[in-house]
Amino acid sequence: MNASVLDCLVRGYEHLIPAVTLPDENDRHVVAAAIHCHADAIVTFNLKDFPQNELSRYNLEAIHPDEFIRSVFDLNDAAVVIAAQRCHKKLRNPPKTAEEYLDTLLRQSLPKTASALKPYSEVL
Repeated sequence: MNASVLDCLVRGYEHLIPAVTLPDENDRHVVAAAIHCHADAIVTFNLKDFPQNELSRYNLEAIHPDEFIRSVFDLNDAAVVIAAQRCHKKLRNPPKTAEEYLDTLLRQSLPKTASALKPYSEVL
C-alpha cells in the first residue's frame, strides 16, 4: 500500500492511544491514527470492535468494506472497475475466470461489490 497510496502512513498518533476506549484495546491505535489524520471513517470487516458509540466521540464511523466499495462505485464506477481489473489480473496461482473472481468476492463478504461488478465481468 505504501507504494500505491502516497502519504498512507500515519505517524505521530501514539500519544492519543491511551485516551481511546474500545472493546479490544489492541485496536485503539487504529482509532488514534484516524483521529490524528482527521479521517471520517475506518473501513473494517471488524465492526463489532469499533462500536459507533465510541467512534462518534471522535466524529468517526466504522464502515464495512462492502459498503465503502459500493459507495465509491456510486461515485466513480470506472475507478472501481479498473481497481477490480488490476486485482483480478494479479490472481495467477491459480488464475481465476471473471466468474471465479466474483465468487471470491462473495466468499470474502463483499456481495454488493460482486453484484455491482457483475455487469462488467467481460472486462474483468
